[in-house]
Amino acid sequence: MKHKLTGAGIAIVTPFKTDLSIDHEALTRIVNFNIENGMDYIVIAGTTGESVTITSAEKQAIINTIVTANNSRVPLVLGIGGNNTAAVIAEIQETDFSDIDAILSVSPYYSKPTQAGISAHFEAISKASPKPIILYNVPGRTGSNLLPQTIIALANSCTNIVAVKEAAGNMAQYLRLLKDKPADFMVISGDDDLALPVTLAGGSGVISVIGQAFPKDFAQMIQLGLEGKNKEAFKLHNKLMDITSFIFLENNPSGIKAVLSAMKLCQPTVRLPLVEATDGLKKTITGFVNNYA
Repeated sequence: MKHKLTGAGIAIVTPFKTDLSIDHEALTRIVNFNIENGMDYIVIAGTTGESVTITSAEKQAIINTIVTANNSRVPLVLGIGGNNTAAVIAEIQETDFSDIDAILSVSPYYSKPTQAGISAHFEAISKASPKPIILYNVPGRTGSNLLPQTIIALANSCTNIVAVKEAAGNMAQYLRLLKDKPADFMVISGDDDLALPVTLAGGSGVISVIGQAFPKDFAQMIQLGLEGKNKEAFKLHNKLMDITSFIFLENNPSGIKAVLSAMKLCQPTVRLPLVEATDGLKKTITGFVNNYA
């Protein structure tokens, strides 16, 4: 599993038509665009995929479209997480994992459990899962921080917990994880702006938002980072720095959808409670895209 999920993965958007139905043609375009330009794997139904506002039937339709478009070219990771442990386990038990390589499971949000509660949640999911699990720590969304010592304890006690997507935006926390983790446990950046520094420090790469719009340069940047070629890698990092900042100015995925819309890959449509990027931000993003070379 380690070699499969090393490199640049994308947290793929769920494109919608203007009537808010899923745009499967656009989804197929984005899958092909990313695979053809060097992205290493795809994460389905994560935060960027607006997982909280798609139905279970829609989620299955999204999986089917991506599996067909992918045609076994790159590994697929499926987002299955939440703050109702029993519901997460039930979804795992009901899911067909024939074409799925791993699960991405977010730390329980809203409920704000203690570290012991988070550990017990993931231990229960570990027992239920037939596939390797990537923990997902994103305190800005969950309201609680999955601490390095908790992650390391889970990595040591649950053999199918193989990685963490770390998105606390805290470089010191990344470095603590990299120092203390088991040798074969992967630390994957969930922060686009820190993806290269984390990779150079010993991380396994990134699950990226902006990467799906600029897959060639982003995948090359991460590969150069894995090879320790920091000067060459930082040229690409600097080239992408402004757009990486722009897409998170208002909310995700409205920002990345504005980029993909400027590139004619999908509509900028999002579902409530999200709204599209403001006209000012869209203008800034379109200017960047039009001048990108």
